[in-house]
Amino acid sequence: MGEKILLVDDEQDFLDVMSERMRNRGMDVTTANSAKEALERVKNETFDAIIVDLLMPEMDGLEALENMKKINSDLQVILLTGNATVEKGIEAMKLGAMDLVEKPADMNSLTEKIKKAKAHKMILVERKTEEKIRKIMSSKAW
Repeated sequence: MGEKILLVDDEQDFLDVMSERMRNRGMDVTTANSAKEALERVKNETFDAIIVDLLMPEMDGLEALENMKKINSDLQVILLTGNATVEKGIEAMKLGAMDLVEKPADMNSLTEKIKKAKAHKMILVERKTEEKIRKIMSSKAW
């Protein structure tokens, strides 16, 4: 099964084109056209990677990233921007973004970043599972 992606952007045409391109690469894509909608989806669903537009009305990508990380610090978030700056990139990384990608995104490069995000998520899940097993094993008086 392909990577499960949440794609967040306020431009519906962009969502339509990108989600179709991702689905053609075998990905399971869910879209949200606002950061608020994305936060609701993050509360109720799991994703291998979340791709968020940096510039959106109401709540920008950095604020969305910060709120998503409060919900689940293990989320793998990639920010997309049409006007990247070093300052925004540094701020995004400090807030826990996996990467910052300039629009128009090269699909091959973005696909590789998504695969890397999924692999990193799997490692985090595996570590947490091992930790739970260790706690259970150490708490039992065999």
